[in-house]
Amino acid sequence: MKFTWSWLNDHLDTDADMSAILDVLPMLGLEVESVVDRSQALAPFTIARIVTAEPHPNADSLRVCQVDNGDGMVEVVCGAPNAVAGLVGVFAPVGAYVPGIDLTLTEAEIRGVSSRGMMCSEREMMISDEHDGIISLATDAPIGSSYAAWAGLDDPVIEIAITPNRADCLGVRGIARDLAAAGYGKLKPLKSEPVVAKGKSAISWQLDLPSDQAYLCPRIVGRSFSGLSNGVSPKWMQQRLEAVGQRVISALVDITNYIMLDLGRPLHAYDADRVKGETLTVRLAKSGENMTALNEKTYQLDDQMLVIADADGADDLAGIMGGERTGVTDDTTTMFLEIAIFDQVSVAMTGRKLNIHSDARYRFERGLDATSPDTTIDYVSAMICAICGGTASELTAQGEGADWQRQIGYRPERCVDLTGVSVAADKQKTILETLGFSIEDANPMWHVAPPPWRGDIVGAADLVEEIIRVSGYDAIPELPLPRQRVVSQPAVNAEQKRPIMLRRLMAGRGMSETVSFTFVDAATAQRYGGGSSALHLVNPISTDLAVMRPSLIPVLMDVVARNQARGESDIAVFEIGPIFVDDPPTGQHPVLAGIRHGMTAGREWTGSARPVDWLDVKADAMAALAAMGIKTEALQTRTDAPEWYHPGQSGTLNQGKMVLARFGTMHPAYMDAHDLKGPAAGFEVLLDAVPIPRQKSSQRALANLSPYQQVGRDFAFVLNQDVTSEKLIRAVRGAGKPLVTEVTVFDVYAGKGIADGQKSVALAVTLQPMKATLTEAEIEAVSQAIISAVEKHCGGVLRG
Repeated sequence: MKFTWSWLNDHLDTDADMSAILDVLPMLGLEVESVVDRSQALAPFTIARIVTAEPHPNADSLRVCQVDNGDGMVEVVCGAPNAVAGLVGVFAPVGAYVPGIDLTLTEAEIRGVSSRGMMCSEREMMISDEHDGIISLATDAPIGSSYAAWAGLDDPVIEIAITPNRADCLGVRGIARDLAAAGYGKLKPLKSEPVVAKGKSAISWQLDLPSDQAYLCPRIVGRSFSGLSNGVSPKWMQQRLEAVGQRVISALVDITNYIMLDLGRPLHAYDADRVKGETLTVRLAKSGENMTALNEKTYQLDDQMLVIADADGADDLAGIMGGERTGVTDDTTTMFLEIAIFDQVSVAMTGRKLNIHSDARYRFERGLDATSPDTTIDYVSAMICAICGGTASELTAQGEGADWQRQIGYRPERCVDLTGVSVAADKQKTILETLGFSIEDANPMWHVAPPPWRGDIVGAADLVEEIIRVSGYDAIPELPLPRQRVVSQPAVNAEQKRPIMLRRLMAGRGMSETVSFTFVDAATAQRYGGGSSALHLVNPISTDLAVMRPSLIPVLMDVVARNQARGESDIAVFEIGPIFVDDPPTGQHPVLAGIRHGMTAGREWTGSARPVDWLDVKADAMAALAAMGIKTEALQTRTDAPEWYHPGQSGTLNQGKMVLARFGTMHPAYMDAHDLKGPAAGFEVLLDAVPIPRQKSSQRALANLSPYQQVGRDFAFVLNQDVTSEKLIRAVRGAGKPLVTEVTVFDVYAGKGIADGQKSVALAVTLQPMKATLTEAEIEAVSQAIISAVEKHCGGVLRG
C-alpha cells in the first residue's frame, strides 16, 4: 500500500513529523517497506524559460539557447527538437547530478560553444521514459522556482506492508484511523453531504440469484450521471496517483482509482450510453459465456462466476474487473456508478480460475466495509460532480445488506491476563472507540461491537490485540521463562537430529544435497507407483507439478539429467524429504534418497575410477542405517526392489519383515524416461521404518580392546548357486560366537572342478579372543563348528 505524506494529512490532523509517524507505523503492525522523497534528488532543478534559440554555428542538429533561470541569463547548448524560444522547461545548472544519465554537469565546450547547464527531458530526470524532447511546462510556471515543488514531486511516498487481515488499511483513511487511535492526531471527518439528485437513474439494478446464494451480493448501490465532461483529472489527483504508481487515464477513471486508494473502496464506472437496456443484472455466468475485460483479454466463464450483465450479456466480473464493451471513454457524457459488496470467496475463486490480478480483487477478497455502498455513494458523487460537472440521479439499490453486526463479551482484565500488560480500562475504551468500535459498559462485562470494516475481529483475544498494538508492544514486560530443570534439556530429540546427522554423513560421502518441489507430473507419478486422484492438486502452478510425488528417485533423476545436459559428469546427489502414498496424514513418509551417476572418481593416472554400480549405493544405504543405530550385519538382503531398479542388480535391506532401505542400478527404461545417459544407481532409506534407538547415556562406553593375538582362518565352501553370501556369512558368525569378529568374502569361483549349478565361495574369518590366547585345540573346535554350521544351514561342504 502506497500513499504520500500530504495524502495522509488529508485524513489525519496531526502535529507529528513524518519521522515520528514512520516510527510508530511498524508498532501498529503496518511495516514500512520504503520511503521515497524525490525532491531530494531533484532539488537543483529549477523552472526556466528559453529566451532565444539560435542554430549552432558548427552543428546543424544543435541550438545555442539563452536561458532565463530566474537569476539571470545562462548559455546552454541543446539538441532537443522542441528547444525553441519561449519554451518553459526544467533547467539543471552546473554541478547538478542528472540521475537519468548518471552524470554530474560541468561547464563544457560543445563544438566551440560554451554550455553552462542543461535543459532536461523527463527520462533524464527519471520521471518517465519520455525523451523525444525536453520538458515543456505551462507558460505561467514560475521562473526560478523549484521544479519538484511546483510539480508536486516534493511529497514523500510511503509504502507499507499490509497483512491479509487488515483490509481496512488498504485505504489511506484506515491508516489515519490507526494513527489517531495511537495518539498521533485526530481523524478528520469525511465530508459526505448528499448531492442534489434530479430524476430517476437511467439504469437500475436487478439481483438474479437463488435465495440460498443471495450472500454473493448482499448489497449493491448505484446512480447515473448526465452532462459530464470526462476530461483530465485535477493536477493534485494526477500527482498523487502517479506518485503511487497508478496510470492517469481520464477524470472518471482517475476518480474511481483515487477513491479505491483513498478509502479502500473499489468502484466501477459504466458508460450508460453503451449499456444495452435499462437494467444491469447481478447473476451467475452461463457456462461457456465469454467476456472481454478492460485489459482487452477475452475470458470464458463458468456457472460459478458472479458477473454483472446487460441485455447483451456479461460485461463485468463482479469485484474483479469491468468489461471493455461498457467501459467509459474520453467521449463519455453519461455514466452509471456501481458500488457493491461481493462475497470474498467468490471473488477469490473467480480470480484464481481466470488468473486475473487486480487492485479491486485484492481488496474484495480480503473483505470491505459492509456498509460502504451506502456511506460512500454521496462522497463519490460529490467528487464526480465537482470535477466533471453534470447532474446526479436518484439512487438505485438492491439487497438487504450483509449481516455484519455482532457483539463480543469482553472484560478489561483480559488484557493483562493475555499479555501481562496492564492498560487502564478508560484507555482501553478510548482506543477501541477511536478504532470505530462501539461499547456498552455493563460492569464487569463490556459488550463490544466491531465496526463494519473489521471483519477480522471475532473474539476477546482480538480486542486485546487491538489494544496492545495501539498502546505499544514495547510495553510487554520481558520476563524469563521458568526453569523446570536444573540441567538444560536438549532442544531437539533423536528423531529431529536424524536429518541433520544424515546430511553430514551423505556430504562426507561425497554427495551434494538437493531441495526440490514435492510435486511431479501425472505421468511420472504413475510410473513410480503413485498418481491416485486424491494426490492431484486442485490448482497446480504447472502441469509438471500437478501430483504429490510418490518417490524421491524421479526428482533426483531429473536433477542428474539437467546437470548432465549442461556438461556435468560423475554426479552424486541426495535429498531428505517426504513422499506421499495416499492423502491421509499417515500416507506421508520421510525418506533419504540418493543417486550416483557416472564414474566413482575423476580421471587420474592410477586408473582406479570405475562406473558406479549397485554396491556403491548399497554401501550408502548401509552407512545411513548404521549411523541411525541399526546393526547392519544382522540385516537381510532380498531381491524384491521396486521396478525402477534393474532386476538382478538391486535389492532391499530388511529387518525381519520390515523394509528399511531399497537400492540398485537404475532400470534402463526409467533412465530413458528421464533422458539420462550412462551408469546410474540409487537408494532410498525409509526413515520412519527405522526404529529410534533407546536413549543412552551421553558418556561414551569404554573401548573393549583385547590384549591377545587375533587369529585368521580361510575357508572355501562348495555351495549351490542359489545360496547367497549373506546366508553363508550369517551361518559362520552364528557358529563362531563370540570369537568370530569379522567375516569377508574374498573369492567366488565356478567352473572347472566345480559341479554344474554350484560355486566355490572363499571366506576370511577373524577370531579375536578376549580372555586368553587361543590354543590349537580351541581354534580347531571353532573351525569344526563353522564347517558343521555351513553344512547344516547352507548345504555347503568344505572344498578339498
